[in-house]
Amino acid sequence: MKLSGYAKELGISYQTAWNHFKAGKIAGAYQLETGTVIVPNSATQTKASKVVVYCRVSSSMNKSNLESQADRLVAYSNAKGYQVNQVIKEVGSGLNDNRKKLQRILNDRSVGLIIVEHKDRLTRFSFNYIQTLLNLDDRHIEIVNEVDTDKQDLIQDFVSVITSFCARLYGQRRTKRKTEELIEQLEKEHL
Repeated sequence: MKLSGYAKELGISYQTAWNHFKAGKIAGAYQLETGTVIVPNSATQTKASKVVVYCRVSSSMNKSNLESQADRLVAYSNAKGYQVNQVIKEVGSGLNDNRKKLQRILNDRSVGLIIVEHKDRLTRFSFNYIQTLLNLDDRHIEIVNEVDTDKQDLIQDFVSVITSFCARLYGQRRTKRKTEELIEQLEKEHL
């Protein structure tokens, strides 16, 4: 591919890509007699090295949790020896598939690792699809706190759907109370 395509794929300017080429930082890149710089496709695949911490809460009432979530994930990343390039904080429903900040991370092929506290912080549904597509580019998602059982995971998914519908039906004020009542009933049934 041409150097301009390489720059576009990595989300950097052409000038930055040119500087990388001149400094010998693009493995296997060469310049034709015409001046065109050719970059092998493998050069872009090895650049997915950024580590991004992604934090999400459902409503602005939980913004304090957003900050503590970010602090925990950065501490975890540091303990694992990761160099965190970016911490993304977002307020929005896990059922919303149009979260701008998450889409930006997923579209950025230089992001090699996305760290989330719980699977549902990334998305409530279709997590495996996202993970499969990222794996095609040798990119990964690391979940800090995995759910212990499939049954617990299923109950959390069910509660998420009910919460979403309650929010629409009863408004934001009553949603929390209704959801808490529903969770209490589910826990009593499964104990």
